[in-house]
Amino acid sequence: MDCADGKTRICCPILSAWIADHVKHAALHGIGSKSCPKYEVLCKALCGNPLKMYETRNYILYRQKALSHEPGQVARIVEYFQQVGLKIGNNALARRERVNPADLHKLDLLHNIYFGPFKHIVKWVVGFLQKHKLDPAFDDAWKEIPPYPRLSVSKKAYREVTQWQGKEMRRVGRGISARLASALRNPHSSQFPNFKSALNCVSVLVDPSLMA
Repeated sequence: MDCADGKTRICCPILSAWIADHVKHAALHGIGSKSCPKYEVLCKALCGNPLKMYETRNYILYRQKALSHEPGQVARIVEYFQQVGLKIGNNALARRERVNPADLHKLDLLHNIYFGPFKHIVKWVVGFLQKHKLDPAFDDAWKEIPPYPRLSVSKKAYREVTQWQGKEMRRVGRGISARLASALRNPHSSQFPNFKSALNCVSVLVDPSLMA
């Protein structure tokens, strides 16, 4: 391409991210299904101390160990890979110029928000509404919201949606707070604290995705 200084340069794209769910990352990097693609953290430690720092995965080192070990070191190499949650030591991307496989794993809304907290929200809200016999009111609120730019409305009632894909989960995040507030708008005095807590809980989980 022609540059501002008058010179012509060949520009090559650099692989900087690989957006996928965890199952695909496990296959791409040759790690165990319960292993982290970025850090050498054991599965049992994933919910441990959030302030503890772990070593970043060195896929170049894994490749070297997999390809250059002595015949008598096989058992030791296998044990080493097991300790770091690795199945395959030879990562196909480890030799790419200016590509660090450990940095390819990036957070994205689809896999980390829509199919993460939002699935939990859907299950929890349904149970909460059924407990208070307000699921019909929520269905009514779900269908009454009119179309708006970048907000597609559902033609089905909330409980009639049988398959929650990415676009449905995104739709949930954009409207669940208002619809839940509508369904809970006339509480008895004994219900008011629980209804207020429910709305606050949903807002805390949904607001970050709206800002993102």
